[in-house]
Amino acid sequence: MSSADPPTPGWRNLLREIPVLAAAVLAYWGGRGLTEGSYEDAVANAGRLISLEQRLGIYHEIRLQGLIIDHQSMVTLMNWVYMWGHWPVIAVCALWLFFCRPSAYFLLRNAFLVSGAIGLVIFVAFPVAPPRLTGIEVADTITLHSHSYRVLQPPAFVNQYAAMPSLHFGWNLLIGGGMAREATRMPVRVACGLLPAAMAIAVVLTANHFIIDVIAGGAVAIFGLLVAWRIRSFLLRLPPARLRLLRRWSGLPESP
Repeated sequence: MSSADPPTPGWRNLLREIPVLAAAVLAYWGGRGLTEGSYEDAVANAGRLISLEQRLGIYHEIRLQGLIIDHQSMVTLMNWVYMWGHWPVIAVCALWLFFCRPSAYFLLRNAFLVSGAIGLVIFVAFPVAPPRLTGIEVADTITLHSHSYRVLQPPAFVNQYAAMPSLHFGWNLLIGGGMAREATRMPVRVACGLLPAAMAIAVVLTANHFIIDVIAGGAVAIFGLLVAWRIRSFLLRLPPARLRLLRRWSGLPESP
């Protein structure tokens, strides 16, 4: 741990952090469920994205899924990456970062909050159906082969028309990049570095996101990280009395 890191948090600090994270998750899932756009609008917007991909020369979702759809082992692998490579991995990595790299944890946590807020606004303003619900020739591999996914993503709290941007990819990009930088063991760093690429492939091949959703998800995540950096820089310039009031939220060290 570098001298710039705050003191290593204890379990009491984690207990104080849990309500913040729980409120954010509930707002994200609940907000998506309560603001679900209409099917007609979502499909129409998906059609607009398909047209844009065609103009850009990146409309390959049908062809790419066709490469694996007859290979059950590959379909299962993509399903597992999509389901278990997101929230479970994020939770484990976040816990390690919280105790071992607190500065990185709070920076990434704030990047998650910012990018999640941006995502919610886009979900409401521009609902987009995923490829599996647009009528194009792709299969919903998750529903067909992996019923346990509904345990991780309760239908009552999931907006099916929130494909743009793909925070499934964007948040994996944040956590994978953070862990690749902060982890000490090379196999862990390599695995975490490959995680975003694996998720980018999985979200497309399972027909849950368009390629352009992945690009947008990465852009939103990176923007969220830049905002988090700016917030940290701003807080470091505050007078000490004000800085103490915001230190717990930001995860800043006791002295710059």
